[in-house]
Amino acid sequence: MSAPTRTERQTALDRRDWLKFAAAGLGFASCGASQSALAQEPPQVAGGGRLTITDVRAIVTQPSRSRLVVVKVQTSDPGLYGVGCATFTQRARLVEAAVNQYLRPFLLGKDPTRIEDIAQSGFVSSYWRNGPVLNNALSGVDQALWDILGKRAGLPLYQLFGGKARDAVDTYVHASGETIEDVQQAVATHRSNGFRHVRVQVGVPGLSTYGATATRRDQDDVPANRRTQVWEPAPYVRIVPRLFEHLRHKLGEEIELLHDIHERTPPILAIQLVKSLEQYRPYFVEDPFSPEDVGYFSVLRQQTATPIAMGELFNNPNEWLPLVSGRLIDFIRCHVSQVGGISAARKIAALCEAFAVRTAWHGPGDTSPVGHAAHVHLDLS
Repeated sequence: MSAPTRTERQTALDRRDWLKFAAAGLGFASCGASQSALAQEPPQVAGGGRLTITDVRAIVTQPSRSRLVVVKVQTSDPGLYGVGCATFTQRARLVEAAVNQYLRPFLLGKDPTRIEDIAQSGFVSSYWRNGPVLNNALSGVDQALWDILGKRAGLPLYQLFGGKARDAVDTYVHASGETIEDVQQAVATHRSNGFRHVRVQVGVPGLSTYGATATRRDQDDVPANRRTQVWEPAPYVRIVPRLFEHLRHKLGEEIELLHDIHERTPPILAIQLVKSLEQYRPYFVEDPFSPEDVGYFSVLRQQTATPIAMGELFNNPNEWLPLVSGRLIDFIRCHVSQVGGISAARKIAALCEAFAVRTAWHGPGDTSPVGHAAHVHLDLS
């Protein structure tokens, strides 16, 4: 082959220069970037110097009845810090120790913008992993790092995720009562306040159930750690369909009704209950089975079209992957703090999108306001 002409060589050089220029303008490193250029990747702070993590600490607080844990990550840029939710309200002090005694020394001096690297290395750093204590600690750090990135960019997180996909986030509120009529009144009140989705729970006479507790006066003198709550699943399974029938008759079809079984019945009774609720068109029924009984979801799916939500107790991707890929649930209800934070939640959402499973992040009163803010950014995007 003949040698290229001067014009051909110049054209090739111009094309390479243009590609380098275009890649740099888009924030991408060009294919021809040198190792020295890549080594200068860590962001700089005002006045020079690398941006690094200078402190990490857990803040344990209890503004109401729930123990909340918030992680604060500070940086070498004065005034630049991030916060994240690490709330495991039943074991708050263990999360506090995990953050302060283990993650803090692991993170000091690192680049806070390397969020994915920190998420992956932090996950395996303890070797023994996947539990709610360590996952909540890691989640608090992860959310705080995203908070830092958003502040540094001067953008809300949903913009960093690709911008809004919706203008508002649907939420639901709880309506509980000792009687069916009490629940009806609570739903009507919430509806008048603008809520379109209401979760309904009713008391079972003489029993304690989720959303309604029966008190036992004969236990007033019993130490708190030895008091018992009487529970029988069969009466509960019988009363919930009557609740839905009553509410649909009195309130119509427009209000979206939800219910949480809260894994409090044997699997076969849960299947019966979910099937009996189908005619009343619940928006979803949550937690029909415990995480230990997820094998029953394939049986349930074959017998009813009632939408199912599951996931608040999940820790590890292997727990939800078969439910999502098998299209056995309709809503993933992961506790964002428990699965590892925003980084993990975005991966879950991407996986679920491919299988038409919607997100409904677990957002109870024992999620801090910081955690709820993370939910909103995820949902908007």
